[in-house]
Amino acid sequence: MKKILIVEDNNDSLEIMNLFITKMGYQAIKAKNSNEAIAFAEAERPDLIFMDMELPDLDGVKTTAILKQNPKTSHIPVVALTAWMSVLWEEKASKVGITTYLIKPVSLQMLKETIEENTKGSLSRGEAQL
Repeated sequence: MKKILIVEDNNDSLEIMNLFITKMGYQAIKAKNSNEAIAFAEAERPDLIFMDMELPDLDGVKTTAILKQNPKTSHIPVVALTAWMSVLWEEKASKVGITTYLIKPVSLQMLKETIEENTKGSLSRGEAQL
């Protein structure tokens, strides 16, 4: 079963995402801030991370930059899931390696497609980019 880390400080959003992801047949791991996100990413080695941009400690871009610099977590695809509709934030996200920038609210179909795009054959995609 593929594992998906949800990094979200809003309890309602976190529980909704948890429900959607588990209903789709994935194991959800929940983190409420940057520190938890980094710790859970290292310990659990998820197949994908959904990253909120506005977190209580570090923002999602800085958190992703830390994850991408860590050899244990650098290979994990990160998808921004945020209410921030901003070209500047989208550019910052792209620069640190965030693969997709989704604006909340996101449909179940969009979530499903994003998960499938970012988790199937991620090794071959990574190797192809070298």
